[in-house]
Amino acid sequence: MTLTSLRRRVFSTDHHVIGVEYLLLALTAVVIGTTLSLLMRIHLVWPDWQLPLHGPILPEDYLAMVTIHGTVMLFFVLTTAPQAGFGNLILPAQIGSRRMAFPVLNAMSFWLTAVALVVLLSSTFVPGGSPISGWTAYPPLSAVASAGPGQAMGMDLWLASIALFGIAATISSINTLVTIIKLRCDGMTWERMPLTVWGWFTAALLSVIAFSVLLAAILLLFCDRHAGTSFFLPAGDLVNGTLHVAHKGANGSPLLWLHLFWFFGHPEVYIAILPGFGVTSMLLANFSFRRVFGYRIMIATTLLIGLLGILLWGHHMFVAGLNPFAASAFSVTTMAIAVPASAKVLSWIATTWRSRPSYKTAMLFSLGFVSLFIAGGLTGPILAQPILDEYLHNTFFVVAHFHLIMAMAAVFGLYAATYYWFPLMTGRMMSERLGRWHFWLTLVGAYATFLPMHLTGLAGEPRHYAQLAGIPNAAGVMLARLVPLNRFITYSALFLATAQLVFLWNVVRSLRRGAVATENPWMATTLEWHPALHPRHSAAMGEPIAVHRQPCQYAATPSGETFLPQWVPDTLADTTTEAAFDTKPE
Repeated sequence: MTLTSLRRRVFSTDHHVIGVEYLLLALTAVVIGTTLSLLMRIHLVWPDWQLPLHGPILPEDYLAMVTIHGTVMLFFVLTTAPQAGFGNLILPAQIGSRRMAFPVLNAMSFWLTAVALVVLLSSTFVPGGSPISGWTAYPPLSAVASAGPGQAMGMDLWLASIALFGIAATISSINTLVTIIKLRCDGMTWERMPLTVWGWFTAALLSVIAFSVLLAAILLLFCDRHAGTSFFLPAGDLVNGTLHVAHKGANGSPLLWLHLFWFFGHPEVYIAILPGFGVTSMLLANFSFRRVFGYRIMIATTLLIGLLGILLWGHHMFVAGLNPFAASAFSVTTMAIAVPASAKVLSWIATTWRSRPSYKTAMLFSLGFVSLFIAGGLTGPILAQPILDEYLHNTFFVVAHFHLIMAMAAVFGLYAATYYWFPLMTGRMMSERLGRWHFWLTLVGAYATFLPMHLTGLAGEPRHYAQLAGIPNAAGVMLARLVPLNRFITYSALFLATAQLVFLWNVVRSLRRGAVATENPWMATTLEWHPALHPRHSAAMGEPIAVHRQPCQYAATPSGETFLPQWVPDTLADTTTEAAFDTKPE
């Protein structure tokens, strides 16, 4: 491959290439984020451990790790991989399109995201190091450069990184919305769109709204830091020995940042999880050989979750001096979102009830998604109660709650998508034996790591303490008693991280020596498996594409299970289905 052809491929506007680039970027980010999380866990239980080539981990080093870990995982993994990665790879074909609406903007959004990651990681190497204010960047500490190590140039780089990411995510989301609205093929009505597309569509709507607000908040915070404004800084605020003197009587409030940030922050949870909802719904139906139970209801619940997700940001602020009446309103909306979420769970159960599913690895990870989503979601109504949140806020109970949902359920959705669409993109099958090992090891590791955190949170362990032992007074005694349980959590985290090597080996092995995949190995009914849209074939590229029904149409016949893809005309359905497609996989 010549340098010119390599450059043309790297800077391609082909959505398949861009999708792979997004996934490789997310893979790089998840390795960095996971490594930082393991270093934090090790330091918690062995605080005297010396980091090679660095020395002892100081409290400011620990807080910097917390900041970069949370930022990398939330933005560059959980937002990037499901929405931009698989969205680029699969979404156009699922609506019968051969491209994204704006190919050049699509490529630009990827490179802005890549630059944003480089800018974020570069904060480690500037004087003072990375910021220590966490991924939430609460002022006034984030607004004053002298507030602590990393709060000067490191904090500026963090703001620049998130601003670039927000611009890229907004561009990508607009591209996604226009693609879905304008480029659907003949017959692809809104009610015939796969639930995966509805997940991408709703997440893109949330992204445009949420990231716009975040960009405004970042601009205001940057002005507080460098332009002498006081949007978030109270007049007369004393930070690390420096008195803030407001210009012309200005008097800002850190609560304004909390409102702006969490107006973005909570929809971000659903931006990360909504694509997983869609993938899980379609895969459970596919491998159960059933229609999705309550298809229209599933569409409505996806949109309702997106709507309610915008309205409940205030439950992150119950201990911030929020008006009690506002707290009650946010509590009600938080509990209300359990209604559409529960409807989804009931649909998943009904879809698989009394079926004879094929327990392929993709199906196992879909079931794991359901399990983790339920386990993590059950603690949501607890945290939605202001009186309970006053005790549990900023403890490891909250860490356990959102890690089970975001870190684990969302990642299980990514794994399900990877195992399912790998043969479509590469022409080879991933090893089912290695896949099953990967699933069970990951499921056990996930629960062993995050379930015990509920107990340490109930015992009062704060989220951002760099050390549990050696602290004076009664609180120190209480925290020291949690070290054995934290040691178990750390061993489980190491086990969970090591289990992912099975997945990486499976990918590398399958790319070279995986079994050759058939045209439609899963008996899928959605358009990405159409011969004219198949990314590895061009024989039928000129064939017109039309949709004739909703996805997931299956039937039992004397010869076994048959399926009816969306692109097969009704006049040919009875005579061609059994002859043209494979029977139910063993």
